Amino acid sequence: MKFKGHNAIITGGSQGLGKKIAEHFLMEGANVIICARDEKSLLETKTELLAIAQPGQRVLAKVCDVSSESQVNEFIKYALLHLESINSLILNAGIYGPMGPTESVDLNQWRKAIDINLFGVLLPCRAMIPYFKKNDYGKIIIISGGGATNPLPNISSYAASKAAVVRLMETLAEELKSWHIDVNAIAPGALVTRFTDEVIAAGPEKVGEDFFNKNLQWKMNGATDPILGADLTLYLASKESDGITGKLISAQWDPWSKLHEHRDQLIGSDIYCLRRIIPSDRGQEWKS
Repeated sequence: MKFKGHNAIITGGSQGLGKKIAEHFLMEGANVIICARDEKSLLETKTELLAIAQPGQRVLAKVCDVSSESQVNEFIKYALLHLESINSLILNAGIYGPMGPTESVDLNQWRKAIDINLFGVLLPCRAMIPYFKKNDYGKIIIISGGGATNPLPNISSYAASKAAVVRLMETLAEELKSWHIDVNAIAPGALVTRFTDEVIAAGPEKVGEDFFNKNLQWKMNGATDPILGADLTLYLASKESDGITGKLISAQWDPWSKLHEHRDQLIGSDIYCLRRIIPSDRGQEWKS
């Protein structure tokens, strides 16, 4: 078990991809601490995780709203107190937010999605960065995905927050290179989660016919296996990926299991980065 002695924080760890990531870390020998807003589901998941843990492995859980600075700081303090050291910070907590035309959705709900999806990444990072700097090492892994690289009509707060998270990741990666702190984001692919149910419940009149039908098909026939996202998270938390930073990596489409073989080409390049496309990138020469 190559992660024996590794301690991982996982936000939004009570269900969906976060739960799958926690399971994979445990199976590889790590200790985990998960958080979520709902205490009931959090404690149920903790019980399930303890059932697969090996003797000596630790599974901790604490209620935390990642959009609250005070709760995040208490959660990180709790994690460091009980695990003594942290090797990786996995930021999975997120919500879709209001669905419907941007001009008519509830503005408070729109702001709440930004609070959870964007500040829910920023706040744990701010709390953990001083610790990682002190250790001259750390791994920060952010779950991004839909909306980061393509428009997502009628779910604008989610799309805007996920794009913002990727640029925050790229910025933190540059800030923290000198301390050997790798910061990356993952696009896990289309997953069948509570998000799928929310889109179906909203209906085509709110989310659009195409996106509704996609989610209906995913619900009926399955979509991307969440194991891919969990395995990619393990890879980015491993020593093998040291020095790979500032990248948005697709669990489904990118050859991530061998990215360390391309480390030198990735460093300083715009591969797997958000960037502006100019005419010359498409073979066009537009004169002013």
